[in-house]
Amino acid sequence: MKQLLTFMMLSIFTLGCAQKTPEVSKTQFSKEALGQKLEDENGKNISVQEILNQHKGKILVIDFWAGWCRDCLQALPKAEELEKNNPNIDFVFFSLERSKEKFDNSLERFNMKEKENYWFASGWKNDFNNYIDLNWIPRYMVIDQRSNIAKYYAISPEDPEIQKTIDRLLK
Repeated sequence: MKQLLTFMMLSIFTLGCAQKTPEVSKTQFSKEALGQKLEDENGKNISVQEILNQHKGKILVIDFWAGWCRDCLQALPKAEELEKNNPNIDFVFFSLERSKEKFDNSLERFNMKEKENYWFASGWKNDFNNYIDLNWIPRYMVIDQRSNIAKYYAISPEDPEIQKTIDRLLK
Protein backbone atom coordinates (compact mmCIF):
# COMPACT_ATOMS: atom_id res chain seq x y z
CA MET A 1 0.00 0.00 0.00
CA LYS A 2 2.81 2.38 0.90
CA GLN A 3 4.53 1.69 -2.46
CA LEU A 4 1.31 2.29 -4.35
CA LEU A 5 0.76 5.59 -2.57
CA THR A 6 4.35 6.65 -3.29
CA PHE A 7 3.95 5.73 -6.97
CA MET A 8 0.70 7.68 -7.23
CA MET A 9 2.20 10.75 -5.58
CA LEU A 10 5.23 10.68 -7.88
CA SER A 11 2.99 10.27 -10.92
CA ILE A 12 0.82 13.22 -9.94
CA PHE A 13 3.89 15.35 -9.23
CA THR A 14 5.51 14.42 -12.56
CA LEU A 15 2.36 15.12 -14.55
CA GLY A 16 1.83 18.40 -12.72
CA CYS A 17 5.35 19.59 -13.45
CA ALA A 18 5.62 18.28 -16.99
CA GLN A 19 6.24 20.75 -19.75
CA LYS A 20 3.11 21.60 -21.68
CA THR A 21 3.49 22.24 -25.40
CA PRO A 22 1.95 25.59 -26.37
CA GLU A 23 -1.29 25.20 -28.29
CA VAL A 24 -0.31 27.83 -30.89
CA SER A 25 3.07 28.19 -32.59
CA LYS A 26 3.55 31.92 -32.97
CA THR A 27 5.44 33.31 -35.97
CA GLN A 28 5.93 36.91 -34.84
CA PHE A 29 6.59 38.75 -31.59
CA SER A 30 4.19 41.22 -30.03
CA LYS A 31 5.20 44.84 -29.51
CA GLU A 32 5.26 44.22 -25.75
CA ALA A 33 7.47 41.15 -26.14
CA LEU A 34 9.91 43.07 -28.34
CA GLY A 35 10.08 45.84 -25.76
CA GLN A 36 11.10 43.47 -22.95
CA LYS A 37 14.42 44.46 -21.41
CA LEU A 38 17.22 42.09 -20.56
CA GLU A 39 20.67 42.82 -19.18
CA ASP A 40 23.96 41.97 -20.80
CA GLU A 41 26.98 40.77 -18.84
CA ASN A 42 27.94 44.36 -18.04
CA GLY A 43 24.52 45.16 -16.58
CA LYS A 44 23.47 47.27 -19.59
CA ASN A 45 19.76 47.10 -20.46
CA ILE A 46 18.87 45.98 -23.97
CA SER A 47 15.48 45.17 -25.48
CA VAL A 48 14.60 42.00 -27.35
CA GLN A 49 14.03 44.22 -30.40
CA GLU A 50 17.59 45.57 -30.16
CA ILE A 51 18.98 42.04 -29.88
CA LEU A 52 17.02 40.94 -32.94
CA ASN A 53 18.16 44.04 -34.85
CA GLN A 54 21.78 43.09 -34.16
CA HIS A 55 21.15 39.77 -35.91
CA LYS A 56 18.85 40.96 -38.71
CA GLY A 57 19.69 39.21 -41.98
CA LYS A 58 21.03 36.19 -40.09
CA ILE A 59 19.44 33.05 -38.72
CA LEU A 60 19.37 33.19 -34.94
CA VAL A 61 18.91 30.46 -32.35
CA ILE A 62 17.78 31.58 -28.90
CA ASP A 63 18.70 29.19 -26.08
CA PHE A 64 16.84 29.71 -22.79
CA TRP A 65 18.74 28.23 -19.85
CA ALA A 66 19.94 28.63 -16.26
CA GLY A 67 22.76 27.18 -14.18
CA TRP A 68 20.28 25.82 -11.63
CA CYS A 69 18.43 23.86 -14.34
CA ARG A 70 19.61 20.25 -14.46
CA ASP A 71 17.99 19.64 -17.87
CA CYS A 72 19.75 22.73 -19.25
CA LEU A 73 23.12 21.57 -18.00
CA GLN A 74 22.59 18.11 -19.44
CA ALA A 75 21.72 19.72 -22.79
CA LEU A 76 24.81 21.98 -22.89
CA PRO A 77 27.09 19.52 -24.76
CA LYS A 78 24.45 18.94 -27.46
CA ALA A 79 23.74 22.68 -27.65
CA GLU A 80 27.47 23.28 -28.17
CA GLU A 81 27.45 20.60 -30.87
CA LEU A 82 24.50 22.28 -32.62
CA GLU A 83 26.39 25.57 -32.50
CA LYS A 84 29.61 23.99 -33.78
CA ASN A 85 27.76 22.27 -36.65
CA ASN A 86 26.22 25.59 -37.72
CA PRO A 87 29.07 28.11 -37.79
CA ASN A 88 27.12 30.57 -39.97
CA ILE A 89 24.19 30.71 -37.55
CA ASP A 90 24.06 33.20 -34.67
CA PHE A 91 23.33 31.89 -31.18
CA VAL A 92 22.22 33.95 -28.17
CA PHE A 93 21.62 32.71 -24.67
CA PHE A 94 18.81 34.05 -22.48
CA SER A 95 19.43 33.24 -18.83
CA LEU A 96 16.77 32.76 -16.20
CA GLU A 97 19.14 32.94 -13.24
CA ARG A 98 17.65 34.36 -10.07
CA SER A 99 20.23 37.12 -9.57
CA LYS A 100 22.96 38.99 -11.44
CA GLU A 101 25.56 37.33 -9.23
CA LYS A 102 24.27 33.87 -10.14
CA PHE A 103 24.14 34.89 -13.82
CA ASP A 104 27.81 35.94 -13.71
CA ASN A 105 28.80 32.81 -11.77
CA SER A 106 27.00 30.50 -14.23
CA LEU A 107 28.65 32.13 -17.23
CA GLU A 108 32.04 31.52 -15.65
CA ARG A 109 31.29 28.06 -14.29
CA PHE A 110 29.83 26.68 -17.52
CA ASN A 111 32.30 28.35 -19.91
CA MET A 112 29.70 30.67 -21.44
CA LYS A 113 31.69 33.93 -21.24
CA GLU A 114 32.63 33.84 -24.95
CA LYS A 115 28.99 33.56 -26.00
CA GLU A 116 26.35 36.27 -26.39
CA ASN A 117 24.50 36.22 -23.07
CA TYR A 118 21.57 38.12 -21.64
CA TRP A 119 19.72 37.86 -18.35
CA PHE A 120 16.08 38.50 -17.46
CA ALA A 121 16.61 40.76 -14.46
CA SER A 122 12.81 41.06 -14.31
CA GLY A 123 12.53 37.34 -13.59
CA TRP A 124 10.76 34.51 -15.31
CA LYS A 125 7.40 36.24 -15.61
CA ASN A 126 7.75 39.14 -18.04
CA ASP A 127 6.22 40.34 -21.31
CA PHE A 128 8.55 38.31 -23.53
CA ASN A 129 8.41 35.00 -21.67
CA ASN A 130 4.65 35.30 -21.16
CA TYR A 131 4.14 35.95 -24.88
CA ILE A 132 6.17 32.92 -25.96
CA ASP A 133 4.49 30.68 -23.37
CA LEU A 134 7.77 29.92 -21.61
CA ASN A 135 6.87 27.28 -19.05
CA TRP A 136 10.05 25.20 -18.93
CA ILE A 137 13.73 25.37 -19.74
CA PRO A 138 15.71 24.52 -21.69
CA ARG A 139 13.84 25.95 -24.64
CA TYR A 140 15.08 26.75 -28.11
CA MET A 141 13.69 29.05 -30.78
CA VAL A 142 14.88 29.65 -34.33
CA ILE A 143 14.46 33.17 -35.69
CA ASP A 144 14.66 33.78 -39.43
CA GLN A 145 16.57 36.48 -41.30
CA ARG A 146 13.61 38.91 -41.01
CA SER A 147 13.32 38.44 -37.22
CA ASN A 148 10.23 36.23 -37.50
CA ILE A 149 9.85 33.04 -35.50
CA ALA A 150 10.70 30.07 -37.73
CA LYS A 151 10.75 27.37 -35.01
CA TYR A 152 8.66 28.33 -32.01
CA TYR A 153 9.08 25.44 -29.65
CA ALA A 154 11.87 22.96 -29.04
CA ILE A 155 12.97 21.61 -25.67
CA SER A 156 16.17 19.91 -26.74
CA PRO A 157 19.05 20.92 -28.99
CA GLU A 158 18.70 17.42 -30.43
CA ASP A 159 15.19 18.14 -31.73
CA PRO A 160 15.61 17.38 -35.46
CA GLU A 161 13.19 20.19 -36.31
CA ILE A 162 15.78 22.77 -35.22
CA GLN A 163 18.30 21.60 -37.82
CA LYS A 164 15.57 21.11 -40.46
CA THR A 165 14.42 24.68 -39.87
CA ILE A 166 17.97 26.03 -40.12
CA ASP A 167 18.58 24.06 -43.32
CA ARG A 168 15.32 25.27 -44.85
CA LEU A 169 16.17 28.90 -44.04
CA LEU A 170 19.64 28.57 -45.55
CA LYS A 171 18.20 27.61 -48.98
